[in-house]
Amino acid sequence: MNFTGVIPILATPFREDESFDTESMTGLVQLMKRIGVDGVTVLGVLGEANRLSDNEREHVIRAAVGAADGMPVIAGASASGNRAACDLARMAESAGASAVMITPHAEPVPSDERVFNYFAAIAEATSLPIVLQDHPASSGVHMPVELILRIVGELPAVSCIKEEAVPTPPKIRALIAGMKHRRIPILTGLGALYGLFDLQAGSDGFNTGFAFPEVLMAMVAAAGEGKWERVRSIYTRFLPLVVFEQQPGVAVRKEILRMRGAIAGNRVRQPGAALNPEVRDQLAQLISELTTDSDLTAPLNV
Repeated sequence: MNFTGVIPILATPFREDESFDTESMTGLVQLMKRIGVDGVTVLGVLGEANRLSDNEREHVIRAAVGAADGMPVIAGASASGNRAACDLARMAESAGASAVMITPHAEPVPSDERVFNYFAAIAEATSLPIVLQDHPASSGVHMPVELILRIVGELPAVSCIKEEAVPTPPKIRALIAGMKHRRIPILTGLGALYGLFDLQAGSDGFNTGFAFPEVLMAMVAAAGEGKWERVRSIYTRFLPLVVFEQQPGVAVRKEILRMRGAIAGNRVRQPGAALNPEVRDQLAQLISELTTDSDLTAPLNV
């Protein structure tokens, strides 16, 4: 699998009774295919993975893989224990995933050695490549550059870094400088909030849930051509929406995906918060202004 370009994080669609909506997952993946993304990721933070049973996780992966029809599917397989994470990774492999995304979990006594052993155990348990997610805001784990470089250097299965430890640009630069013998891709997360600056630092693309991945694709393409004024122009144009999406929870992004015709509803599993009507109206106005009332069910012409 090629871990460069734009690989969106997908929401997990639910029906009104909070059951998994397989048909909407199919529609969501099909929209991503029409847009032309380089793959998709399920069961991330946006995917409400922590609110799903293991059986539901498997259904989500299988539905995404079936709809992807050959397009790579990365599956989140993190857990608070090594054994549970290994089991989830093996399940993802059996369900047809192309790779697993892994983030460590905080322990009462922090230990870089135990974080290393966590990744080593998962690498031993599955033949899938691993995306190392560095997101202390959700994991509570701060991985220093030296630890990540050791993991990359000693565990060949680790094939990509999803960098979300702010400030991200200096850490991306430090990681690139430190990968002297084995350079693996680094992807930007955090809803693309620091996308311009991460690309300038050497990021290879995006692995995040921003609901208009074609915008990120245009930024990556322009950066690859050295057209930094165009990158800045795209980033500046869509930054209000990027910021608006940063509100706590996943309801805003689910509403955008509903507006795009990708999923039937914006239901969030409890205790997650539903979308506030005032926020919904603000969102609709913002998207109307940014897209000049384009057909949201089709790829946006950036």
